[in-house]
Amino acid sequence: MISYEEALKLVLENAHTLGIETVSFENSINRVLAVDVVSDVDMPPFNKAAMDGYACRNVDLKNELEVIEVIPAGHWPEKTICENQCSKIMTGAPLPQGADTVIMIEYVKEVAPNKIVFSKEDTKSNVCLLGDDVKTGDVVLKKGTFIKAKHIPVLASAGATQIEVFRQPVVAVVSTGNELVEPEIRPQPSQIRNSNGYQLVAQVKELGLSVRYFGIARDTFEDTDALFQKAIAEADVLIMSGAVSVGDYDFVPEVLKKSGFDIHFHGVSVKPGKRTIFGTHENKWFVGVPGNPVSSYVQFETLIKPLLLKIEGYDAFLKILRLPLEDDFRRKNANRKAYEPIVITSRGTAKKMEYHGSAHINSLSYADGLMEIELGISEIKKGTLVNVRPI
Repeated sequence: MISYEEALKLVLENAHTLGIETVSFENSINRVLAVDVVSDVDMPPFNKAAMDGYACRNVDLKNELEVIEVIPAGHWPEKTICENQCSKIMTGAPLPQGADTVIMIEYVKEVAPNKIVFSKEDTKSNVCLLGDDVKTGDVVLKKGTFIKAKHIPVLASAGATQIEVFRQPVVAVVSTGNELVEPEIRPQPSQIRNSNGYQLVAQVKELGLSVRYFGIARDTFEDTDALFQKAIAEADVLIMSGAVSVGDYDFVPEVLKKSGFDIHFHGVSVKPGKRTIFGTHENKWFVGVPGNPVSSYVQFETLIKPLLLKIEGYDAFLKILRLPLEDDFRRKNANRKAYEPIVITSRGTAKKMEYHGSAHINSLSYADGLMEIELGISEIKKGTLVNVRPI
């Protein structure tokens, strides 16, 4: 058994991208840039008014000004501002030649038709200068950026309508276990509904990746192998829940070896999810997680998500909050690193939820994050800063 840190290192060392493709910027959400994006224009492309008002010369602020033109946004000024002149201007409109200041419309008094005075002592320029935000050729988004809604206007402004991104991995999910039935079936004695298969599918979808659920493999070598072969042939990454322990019906390690996979680890000193297994073969990745739903959820968040993000070209995957603990925390066994569900209170503290162990799926329903408890730590005092992984 290895530490979580060693397991994560092995996962990331054995992850690589799968090539580059071109997509429309409109369809680029949850994709990762494969090259830098540079702007083909200056932004702003001209000196423009930052607000509605009157464009004038700063030296004339104390004088009565003649209004010589109205400049709406989208129209180029026709007249030059000379001494004691101004143009009424709208937000975003180009600044007329000769002007260097826009006085806010709220601080203007009309003293006669087309005659105004400024009612304040001084003002900022209220002008956005040509190229002040971005200059032609500037990098506006760097390679490796995970594209979100906030990046779309940047791409649009830079004229980057077709962008190069890393290819996303296709993911397959398989559940194992004689005791499992699909959710639409009412379980008989000794049976349970398959929840973690659909949970894993949903976690993959939250990353914006293509995922296919291949069903339930029964607890035989033949059935496990058959579904494994079918799924891995159609996907880049296969996630299998169950059949990873050391019992008589846990065939995953044997199937991996038969298929030529290198097993990089089988067992992580973490709770829940101790028997997690990771293997690779050429451009294929396999992660097997325990069948208990909290175990599979936590292992996806802590190991599988970093793997998938690294494959699609994104490295900055770890988002950790440092929050004070709401109450004292104690645990009996501190021989593994642990993750437990918490809520983030209105006071900005981490409050431990009721949690009965790796099968307690309802404990995650209202959780805001997973609190990390390091190996060897059996007690944490109220107010201590703890690491919280948002979920």
